[in-house]
Amino acid sequence: MTLPAEVREKLAELELELSEGDITQKGYEKKRGKLLAPYIPQIQGVDPSLQIDNRIQASSQAVLPGSKHNKSRAANTRDERFRSDLHTEAVQAALAKYKERKMPMPSKRRSVLVQSSVEACTPPDTSSASEDEGSLRRQGRLATSTPYQGHGHPAVEHWFNRVIQGSSVTTTNTTAHAALNANAHYTDHRLSLLFCPPLIHPLLLCTPSHLLHNIHFHPDIIPFHVSISLHTPLPFPFHSLQFHCVGVPVNSRVSSKIQQLLNTLKRPKRPPLREFFVDDFEELLDVQEPDPNQPKPEGQQMSPLEGDHLGMVNKWPPSLPAALQRWGTTQPKSPCLTALDNVGKPVYTLTYGKLWTRSQKLAYTLLNKLSTRNEPLLMPGDRVALVFPNNDPVMFMVAFYGCLLAELVPVPIEVPLTRKDAGSQQIGFLLGSCGVTLALTTDACQKGLPKAQTGEVATFKGWPRLLWFVTDGKHVVKPPKDWHPQLREASNDIAYIEYKTSKEGSTMGITVSHSAMLAHCHALTQACGYTEAETITNVLDFKREAGLWHGVLTSVMNRMHVISIPYSLMKVNPLSWIQKVHTYKARVAVVKSRDMHWSLLAQRDQRDISLSSLRMLIVADGANPWSISSCDAFLNVFQARGLRPEVICPCASSSEAMTVAIRRGTVGLYRKAVLSMGGLSHSVIRVDTEEKLSVLTVQDVGQVMPGALVCVVRVEGTPYVCQTDEVGEICVSSGSTGVAYYGLPGMTKNVFETIPIISSGVPISDRPFTRTSLLGFVGPDSLVFVVGKMDGLMVVSGRRHNADDVVATALAVEPMKFVYRGRIAVFSVSVLHDERIVVVAEQRPDASEEDSFQWMSRVLQAIDSIHQVGVYCLALVPANTLPKAPLGGIHISETKQRFLEGALHPCNVLMCPHTCVTNLPKPRQKQPEVGPASMIVGNLVAGKRIAQACGRDVAQLEDNDQARKFLYIQDVLQWRAQATPDHPLFLVLNAKGTVASTASCLQLHKRAERVAAALMGRLNTGDHVALVYPPGIDLIATFYGCLYAGCVPVTVRPPHPQNLATTLPTVKMIVEVSKSVCILTTQAIMKLLKSKEAAAAVDIKSWPMVLDTDDLPRKKSPQMYKPPTPEMLAYLDFSVSTTGILAGVKMSHAATSALCRSIKLQCELYPSRQIAICLDPYCGLGFALWCLCSVYSGHQSILVPPLELESNASLWLAAVSQYKVRVTFCSYSVMEMCTKGLGSQTEALRLRNVNLSCVRTCMVVAEERPRIALTQSFSKIFKDLGLSPRAVSTTFGCRVNVAICLQGTAGPDPTTVYVDMRALRHDRVRLVERGSPHSLPLMESGKILPGVKVIIANTETKGPLGDSHLGEVWVSSPHNATGYYTVYGEEALHADHFNTKLSFGDTQTVWARTGYLGFLRRTELTDASGERHDALYVVGSLDETLELRGMRYHPIDIETSVIRSHKSIAECAVFTWTNLLVVVVELEGSEQEALDLVALVTNVVLEEHYLIVGVVVVVDPGVIPINSRGEKQRMHLRDGFLADQLDPIYVAYNM
Repeated sequence: MTLPAEVREKLAELELELSEGDITQKGYEKKRGKLLAPYIPQIQGVDPSLQIDNRIQASSQAVLPGSKHNKSRAANTRDERFRSDLHTEAVQAALAKYKERKMPMPSKRRSVLVQSSVEACTPPDTSSASEDEGSLRRQGRLATSTPYQGHGHPAVEHWFNRVIQGSSVTTTNTTAHAALNANAHYTDHRLSLLFCPPLIHPLLLCTPSHLLHNIHFHPDIIPFHVSISLHTPLPFPFHSLQFHCVGVPVNSRVSSKIQQLLNTLKRPKRPPLREFFVDDFEELLDVQEPDPNQPKPEGQQMSPLEGDHLGMVNKWPPSLPAALQRWGTTQPKSPCLTALDNVGKPVYTLTYGKLWTRSQKLAYTLLNKLSTRNEPLLMPGDRVALVFPNNDPVMFMVAFYGCLLAELVPVPIEVPLTRKDAGSQQIGFLLGSCGVTLALTTDACQKGLPKAQTGEVATFKGWPRLLWFVTDGKHVVKPPKDWHPQLREASNDIAYIEYKTSKEGSTMGITVSHSAMLAHCHALTQACGYTEAETITNVLDFKREAGLWHGVLTSVMNRMHVISIPYSLMKVNPLSWIQKVHTYKARVAVVKSRDMHWSLLAQRDQRDISLSSLRMLIVADGANPWSISSCDAFLNVFQARGLRPEVICPCASSSEAMTVAIRRGTVGLYRKAVLSMGGLSHSVIRVDTEEKLSVLTVQDVGQVMPGALVCVVRVEGTPYVCQTDEVGEICVSSGSTGVAYYGLPGMTKNVFETIPIISSGVPISDRPFTRTSLLGFVGPDSLVFVVGKMDGLMVVSGRRHNADDVVATALAVEPMKFVYRGRIAVFSVSVLHDERIVVVAEQRPDASEEDSFQWMSRVLQAIDSIHQVGVYCLALVPANTLPKAPLGGIHISETKQRFLEGALHPCNVLMCPHTCVTNLPKPRQKQPEVGPASMIVGNLVAGKRIAQACGRDVAQLEDNDQARKFLYIQDVLQWRAQATPDHPLFLVLNAKGTVASTASCLQLHKRAERVAAALMGRLNTGDHVALVYPPGIDLIATFYGCLYAGCVPVTVRPPHPQNLATTLPTVKMIVEVSKSVCILTTQAIMKLLKSKEAAAAVDIKSWPMVLDTDDLPRKKSPQMYKPPTPEMLAYLDFSVSTTGILAGVKMSHAATSALCRSIKLQCELYPSRQIAICLDPYCGLGFALWCLCSVYSGHQSILVPPLELESNASLWLAAVSQYKVRVTFCSYSVMEMCTKGLGSQTEALRLRNVNLSCVRTCMVVAEERPRIALTQSFSKIFKDLGLSPRAVSTTFGCRVNVAICLQGTAGPDPTTVYVDMRALRHDRVRLVERGSPHSLPLMESGKILPGVKVIIANTETKGPLGDSHLGEVWVSSPHNATGYYTVYGEEALHADHFNTKLSFGDTQTVWARTGYLGFLRRTELTDASGERHDALYVVGSLDETLELRGMRYHPIDIETSVIRSHKSIAECAVFTWTNLLVVVVELEGSEQEALDLVALVTNVVLEEHYLIVGVVVVVDPGVIPINSRGEKQRMHLRDGFLADQLDPIYVAYNM
């Protein structure tokens, strides 16, 4: 049923009144209801306005699209109108299939949300359309539409009414009913979001692991990446030892939101992965096998299509300049070009006489009046840049023809506005490669260009040095009477160069010869039927493409009069071009879809326009998918004003091939095709389709140009000619195409000299063809159809999608409330060997977070439904921030570049890698290991030697070690106090570098005696005593005092006075777990432990006895305690492991002495030596070096507390230099402080005489894989101060044995090997060359200590492994710890850590398991004993590894990749949560960069580790907790994340 014309007219007016805000929503509905009442039968119980919504859109396209219940917004009226009802219906129907899910609402830290000021948020000047943007409507095939597709939230009652009606309606129209319900559901959901307080339930955090291994997705549910953030900063208990195991409820917002999202992950993912066996190490990426059911072309091979014969014309001039001369001399008064100002007034009309004389003047001036060093600046054939603004066509035309007359080659480019214009640098490269030295411009334009300090025009980034010449009258001179330009016949010399920007953003210059320029004018004249003195209205950019061809070249050929409409006028008055057609009775108009679209929005202001004079309305972008809807809608509205249907002439063109096809304006000869999008994605044309939602309606672009031969070839590979039902790239062979890309012979050959081949391998023709970069086919009646451009082609998993189609779908999802139409960019990025689709849109400043998020999620669903392709990333950026193309529109390649560089600064991001990435490699099955049968005599496993190594044999090493005579370390101190009482043992430095305290052997002994005397009366032997001291002599003295008294000392780091809340509970916990009955400390710390502030953090009443040792009486203890056996417990060593577990190990007296002896031998320590130690003295090797080694070996230790480096970073190195120390120890955090704090100050240090050439070994004490990048940069920075590059090395120890490897003073330098990271994930070692892909450098962890034996064992079978195999490092040595000291009696659980045996081979030796993965490798070097040296390489802690997809990942590898991905990532830590990989990054930069990181982090982890990141958390610097050794505490971080204590800037869930 169609409505009468007058009703349609009135409805259209109503629409406009509503959108302009002239009537209220209520008034609109009332009037509309009245108008339509006679045509609609009432349905019981339904609000008439609802039925109307439903019916009218179905009834006819003449009615403007369904109402928007929207608050009036005058600024947006353009955008609010004219979307394709039909495409919108398809989208709405697609969305109706998705059940609304309870999605957690994204939020971020408030400061990120703060938009810029109002001025900055003004709608973009192109708010309604991009350069090539029409109304983005698509003809689909659906007849019903969805009600309330565009409602805002006008009022609560409105919502409730809708919900009630929506859910209770019964109707015969099933589609409408489904849509209604879907929308009711939608509305309902929105209501709950609007009015319900968030309910947070304690959720079970840990799903049992067996349920989580196969988390997949349901096809109906697109997993999301939601952003969440948490506001309240809570104290962060680093010590907190909550272990979130199966079924521990954690009441936190993060976990409940993740849980909500996890529910969407529980269903199978759409494309099932096929199982296949993976070759030894190569992880094969799953290659997408073509679907056997996909459509294949069935037509015959197409034969080339010929255009009409190019007819002969009487008096056709031999060249374009000759035509100008002819008209300039015979018809000088004839108008050539009328320029308009910004209000549409004619400013100036250029006549042919004026054009001819002014061009001659310019030509003469350029050739004769410009010189450098008496040489003419320009010679014929030189290239000249034309820099003219879009509102000055007259000056441009004079300059263009002036260059042609002077036989110079014009290169028209855009006016550079700033030094950083999008794509400006590429234009500079083009000018440089063309050898341009001169730029022509106008006076006004030259004044507006950015200037350097000298007052000259600034040189733009990447541009060559240019001379700027103003072509206005006063600068050009009249040629003498005898000078005439040379008018030659059109030749193959270059006439002009047109620039074009490729998909990647590079700019090429397309050269057009004189003969091609002439032939193209001829072909256009014939195709368009141009006749002399016709009037033509040109809305396009006159510098390039159709605007240049019709409005500057062909017009002069035919002495036509061009009315040039500037872009700035169109923005002010979109109707201007129609008014000019009317005023000047123009016969032809050249426009783009968006010009038609804009004029529709403004047309009601004009009653008296007539378009009856038009015989051709050339739609230059008629090949775009959305142009058809603009054309149809335009015809519908303007048919009443004299526009005839056959006048609309879409055409197809490209910079390379110029005009390819154009409709001829013949009555009745035009077609539409409704194509299946599924078919198109396989490059197959299928006209009918069952899946009615996914169709693309295209219009023909007319017949091939006269004199041209056209064929369609396959896009990739050899250019085989397509079959008749196959889409390919259109190729043209004619005399009127471009000739080459200037200076790019390789690309030129590919594009301009293609030889299409038929299936038998024979060329289709002997003429070369030019590729047009248009994708299409030839339809019935030899009409050409275009379905897309090569630039917008995205090939995802072998299927082709067009960026423009995806834009159209996104825009059909009620966009106007949330984003600017025409400000949407769609492109693909390559991640993990496939293209991934990225959608970027500009968000309106008034769109709320919730609305935008809803819109984004619906866009994802719509694209998934209609295109059957997942969107990898959807980002919204603030209004006006996307880079603009010269005439409005978005600069796509620049946007893509910013996205990849992390410079887009989105305000909202949704990522769906789980839906898109389906080509991950298969998880690996573990292969059976070698069994006992492979053990052959001679320690061979499968032909390899067993990976076993040992340090020198302590028993054989006869040295004059006096201390060996003593079984107990305290006895050694007493002996030294007697033998060498005044020998200095310790010297502590403060932050200023001065000596804070010292201790000789006797002084230390005396102070220890006082402590022992104080303890002996109060405590029993064997009691545990906590020593809570800052680093210094007190700590060492009280340690020996405890041993003298027979007590067991436990060293504890004191709490930090500024941070009691987090540090005091750790102290309390160690005191309790170690069962200490007494705390020894200083007066200051004692006060702190019992202070009011402390009471807020812990129960201060439950401290054991606290003694301060500051003023002990000078008492001698009655007698020293002598332990009955050396196996007795000497001290407890407590530390928090990197996995956040507090563990104390027991060290016996025998182990303590053995440890000291081993270190003494390795480092050649004697009483005459000095060593410098910059380590914390509380646990591990740091404790041993501070408290034990000096006493045992008698050397002097210079102690530098690491905390002092915070106020004086050069303290440690200055001390090393001052005392000429040969051996020094430090931690990674100290090394990092020095590299960061002193990197730029080496010169200043040298002036202070800091010289490090004395250092033989500088050892980093660590329990982790050597940080090779840090040690190398440290060596490099301090090389200038004399540090030998061989000096720096690392040590390795762990809980079961604090010193397994130390570089020491003798033996070969540490070696570095490169292993394949992919093999490592499969627990294999594969050595590769340095620099090979996926290579990871590993540095040897120092030499194995004397008396230490190491073997590599399989973690599961506990069998020995071969050389260069990855396994757990096991250690056997006299200084192994004897076991864990724990309160809870779990010793049995950990017994095998300390005494375990191999399952076969040497089954007698008792080993301790270190919990670290590593391998041994026999090197070519020899050690001190002359044997070949075995190097131990530590890969990482087993507890820290992440088991993902059947493979083992080391967090540090993922973190290294992430830190490299963006300059603002200061630090990173990763952990897993319910099988999701969580990446926490510290942002060192402005918060607006936070969301840039999400995509970069996801990309890099996919590319380098084949893992999908589940959650990205962006936090402030310093949030990732680090222990005293500089190791990341990833488990604490995980606890903090789950307990909502990180105060993140942004949390993104990639679901």
